[in-house]
Amino acid sequence: MHVDSRHRPLVLTACMLSMFMAAVEVTIVATAMPSIIAELGGFSLLGWVFAIYLLTQAITVPIYGRLADLYGCRKMFFIGTFLFLSGSVLCGFAPSLVWMIAFRALQGLGAGAITPVATTLIANIYGPHERAKAQGYLASVWGVSAIIGPLLGAFIVQHFHWSIVFWINLPIGVVAMIILARYLPAEEAKKQHALDMAGTVLLSTAVAALLLALLQAETFGYYSLLLVGVALLATLLLIRQERRSPEPLFPLSLWQNKVVVAGNIGGLVIGASMMGISAFLPTYVQGVLGGSPLQAGTTLALMSIGWPLASTLSGNLMQATSYRFTVMLGALLLVAGSLSLLMLTADSGLAWARCASFMIGAGMGLCNTTFLVSVQNSVEASVRGIATASTLFTRMLGSALGTAILGATLNLNLQHRLPALQDPVQTLMDKPLRQQLSSHQLGHIIEQVSASLHWVFILAAAISIFALAAALLIPAGQRPVQSKK
Repeated sequence: MHVDSRHRPLVLTACMLSMFMAAVEVTIVATAMPSIIAELGGFSLLGWVFAIYLLTQAITVPIYGRLADLYGCRKMFFIGTFLFLSGSVLCGFAPSLVWMIAFRALQGLGAGAITPVATTLIANIYGPHERAKAQGYLASVWGVSAIIGPLLGAFIVQHFHWSIVFWINLPIGVVAMIILARYLPAEEAKKQHALDMAGTVLLSTAVAALLLALLQAETFGYYSLLLVGVALLATLLLIRQERRSPEPLFPLSLWQNKVVVAGNIGGLVIGASMMGISAFLPTYVQGVLGGSPLQAGTTLALMSIGWPLASTLSGNLMQATSYRFTVMLGALLLVAGSLSLLMLTADSGLAWARCASFMIGAGMGLCNTTFLVSVQNSVEASVRGIATASTLFTRMLGSALGTAILGATLNLNLQHRLPALQDPVQTLMDKPLRQQLSSHQLGHIIEQVSASLHWVFILAAAISIFALAAALLIPAGQRPVQSKK
């Protein structure tokens, strides 16, 4: 796809706006949920407001990636953005939480297109030697949105009606669509294609069953195992289908490419490792160290600062060295930051936790961008969309797996160490409850919760080591200037 060099920064800006819109949605809505629940009720359904968005997004990411290859990025971008904005407008008018969940599902169906299609689009208009820097800018949006989202959500809820949290997407999305309509030329007519519908249904079934089992494990109990079985069966049938299909959803040639395999393993690891700090470091800061919510938030924000900084620098670094070196450096930072969390004690200050948070964010920024660019540069343009989408999809899957595995690790430890206490973490986080404890009781609970969280950090560090293994799959010496266009 040829875009005038004068217009490429505008196209990149439009893609960054659309990515920000989809990325900020989870954090900005989380801030507004207390106000939404107060007006609409339905507290028991609260978890589904987030789960349905992530579920529909994850299911559709690889599907849109393949559709972009078959029918063009421009068309898929407009379809996805229209669905996302439609869901956003309807969420603001939701008369109940049940309707809110339905409209969030529509949002997720649109968001599933925005991320992989925008990322593929940038890869298509920038050459290999420029692609790394452009993808670094695009990846930095995730870190920026993690910082801005909660602050923007809090400001809107405090001064306006909560519906603005959803409607603020409208001007952002419309501007992005106008820019792309004006400066992104329509793709040349492609030959007639047929989406692998059987593969699409099997993929959707496998992903939906697995994510439901992971995200709703406490609700479904042992029925989660049945869902895992459905996911495994659907996956086996999908592999069989892809071998027979003339135009498979996942072309089998992708999995013969070591760089693609490395990118997918890396995405899985990054997603899982990210949850080790995002979900549990704030708990440690508030529960064990006795910090305030603001202190916990600023500690986690350092990860969000390290990510975009490293993503922006990764382009120059991988051009000067190689993909493998850049990923190895990022993986070492990820492992070092994860191991640093093991040095935390109840008497530690916040400085150590914040240093670990920044290192992990920087490691993720280097790894994520480099894995993505190396995958895009190692495949032909005809499968770049699905190759990109598969890397993004495995990161989402890794986040769900990480949340489930690390959460189960914490819960099992707490049940073993504090069997008589119903919810020890909540006891420490709730100031009135904490103040009612004697110094001996408080010290004992802090000690046991700290030990339990350390097992979570040990497992997160062990997971991060697989990023080093993934780096070794990338052939030595490869870098952007030597890759395919």
